[in-house]
Amino acid sequence: MRLGITVDMSGSAPKLNMERVLEAERLGFEQAWTGEAYGTDAVTPATWMLARTTRLKVGTGIMQIPARTPACAAMTAMTLQHMSGGRFLCGLGVSGPQVIEG
Repeated sequence: MRLGITVDMSGSAPKLNMERVLEAERLGFEQAWTGEAYGTDAVTPATWMLARTTRLKVGTGIMQIPARTPACAAMTAMTLQHMSGGRFLCGLGVSGPQVIEG
């Protein structure tokens, strides 16, 4: 069985619970996922988690397409893939009008 966690960065005072992420890695979880919400992107917390862990795969679920050009999304994904030793999981999607227009 493969286990994963979702890391929430939404709300008026977003905070990345790194203790939870590190505990998940210690317990043998395979993946951690972060998404985009009002005022926070998915790439920054994913980068932070990849930098602080050694085995955990980290994904964006989702990195919304309207927020960046295709070339920027591809360069970001490839850079994180190289820097993390292949542990970055790139999730792309269209999101919704509330997030895109908000």
